[in-house]
Amino acid sequence: MSDETVTRAPAKPVRRRPDVVATCRAGTRVDLAKADPGETFGWDKAGAKAAFAEELAVLADLHLKLRAAQQRGLLVVLQATDAGVKGGTIRTVFAGFDPAGLAVTGFGVPSEEELSHDYLWRVHAHAPARGSVAVFDRSHYEDVLVVRVNELVPEARWRRRYGHIRDWERMLGDEGFGVVKLFLNVSLDEQRERFQDRIDDPTERWKFRLGDLADRARWDDYRAAYQEAIRETTTRDAPWYVVPGDRKWVRNLVVARILRHHLELLDPQWPPAESGVEGLRVS
Repeated sequence: MSDETVTRAPAKPVRRRPDVVATCRAGTRVDLAKADPGETFGWDKAGAKAAFAEELAVLADLHLKLRAAQQRGLLVVLQATDAGVKGGTIRTVFAGFDPAGLAVTGFGVPSEEELSHDYLWRVHAHAPARGSVAVFDRSHYEDVLVVRVNELVPEARWRRRYGHIRDWERMLGDEGFGVVKLFLNVSLDEQRERFQDRIDDPTERWKFRLGDLADRARWDDYRAAYQEAIRETTTRDAPWYVVPGDRKWVRNLVVARILRHHLELLDPQWPPAESGVEGLRVS
């Protein structure tokens, strides 16, 4: 039988967007042990990819309206354990955004200058401007995650930071900026496979560092730190979402739908044209 005569089953339709937003939203009782990194929501790969393409078109339109209106903005925080593929998520999900209204900032080990200031100093300068979306690849949450696990400051000090973070994010909300925080939830087995893939591929090997193995050995400590950070800082206006991260095609669609939900909450509208423009004929 030739390929032309094969009848292919249609892709399964994906479930409606609000189901994913509600399911992935983490509350103050989140239990990461019960969050399945391999969840598919009953989707198949082909159907999810088709739905993702549709979401990208909607996101591009919402982002353009946000830029045009110049009234509100959105902060997107991406956190994950090593090999969570935050960069790949950004490249894929934000592909249709206008670069002029998109700012991506990665936060690594603080510089000497950054350490000479309070820990929020380096992040506030990269908060979104009106009409833009700011994406944090790692963020201020490193100061209650890495700092905690590696005992870089006393516990009494980093515990106070939960309150600082809630206040800072509430201030952004009060000033008209949305805040959405995404934890890309990858399993220990999937992390091992991704590490090995990086080691085996000369073009990917640069992404791997020996310190990744030391962090992997403290998997349980990091999970405990993430769980408490999510519980302590998830609020109505700055929610956390636990995104299944083992399957990239699931992750992409989930993140896209969450972003669409939060951009729609901002409700950007086309600004009115200058008086006298309508009906004008250019000679």
